[in-house]
Amino acid sequence: MAMTGPAGKPASGSLGKGLWSLTPLQHGLMGLAALVVVGAAVVGGVSMFGDPKAAGPRSVLPIAATGGEAARLSVTDAAIDVADVASEDASLFDTAEEGIESAPGATPPSPHDQKAARRPPSPLPKAPFAGFHQPGPLGPMPIIASDGRTVARAYARPFTGDPNKPKIALIVGGLGFNAGATQAAIDQLPPEVTLSFVPYASGLQGWIDRARARGHEVLLELPMEPFDQDADDTGPQTLLANAPARDNIARLENLLSRGAGYFGVTNYQGGRFATSGQASAPVAQALKSRGLVFVGNAIGSRSAFGVEAGRAGLPFSSADRIIDVQRDANAIDEQLLNLEALALQNGSALGSGFAFPVTIDQIEEWAENLSMRGYVLAPASHVMETRAARR
Repeated sequence: MAMTGPAGKPASGSLGKGLWSLTPLQHGLMGLAALVVVGAAVVGGVSMFGDPKAAGPRSVLPIAATGGEAARLSVTDAAIDVADVASEDASLFDTAEEGIESAPGATPPSPHDQKAARRPPSPLPKAPFAGFHQPGPLGPMPIIASDGRTVARAYARPFTGDPNKPKIALIVGGLGFNAGATQAAIDQLPPEVTLSFVPYASGLQGWIDRARARGHEVLLELPMEPFDQDADDTGPQTLLANAPARDNIARLENLLSRGAGYFGVTNYQGGRFATSGQASAPVAQALKSRGLVFVGNAIGSRSAFGVEAGRAGLPFSSADRIIDVQRDANAIDEQLLNLEALALQNGSALGSGFAFPVTIDQIEEWAENLSMRGYVLAPASHVMETRAARR
């Protein structure tokens, strides 16, 4: 006959009899022992196979903008307004050189920040200078001072390097639209590197002030008509190859009055505009009359614009190399070496590039030991001046 235990649970033979005859205390001790065994097995399994939750988040924190609005980022947000910088002294930008200690728990400075902190301050005076401007459509426009001095000399960075070494100048352009790239160029690049700014940039004067406060001389970019306007949007104030001279001069004055402190101008695009002598002549004459210089970026001295610049007496020079046509570190390094070879051969070389992160990083690294290799980094204004003296 089948045996049953308490509550009608079946039991078989002596095993069943022994289990169900235990006292409540004995049952409790056996349960505790079972828990210990299971716990040990879990610990052993975790140590052997890893905790599947170990890499997971311990908690989830909501991220929301103030007032419950969803956080958004746009190009307009990135182009921060820095116009208030125009009222600040250059000394406000020298804090990196003063060895300020970080607060406890703060993120340690990056290698780029550390290099910038070690770089000696060399601020340029704040613009505009008295006597070098007249009122323009949007602000002060450069003029030749009553004593004959020009903004090309007044706003240029003085050359303080070894005059006996081959000189290399670099221009980094496209600045002002992207706040992060613009600030990186200002802070990370040596002060001898010339910076050029897009005239449409929000807070343009503030960016120019920041650049000069860190020792960089500045160029203003003039949008000129490209061969393919649909592919290359150069904005509403573009100088056009077929426009009447009065229209181009009005646009030029609009562009020149957007900021102060630049020693000269360079082109943004301009393939089609530079082929028209009729369009180039009045612009070159106007730039000359205002005491500026022109640095061509892929516009050579044999172009129609270069010829008209020569006729007008406008100081003109063209970049020997665009270093970042290929946005690749090795390709940029190769172009920088080409500039070294040209400087060794001709006494100076002039390169240009854009504010891509890889361009900024490669220039910074390349320039660090340039003097030890027998070269000197020079402002673009100085290389232009030495070239003009040899002609």
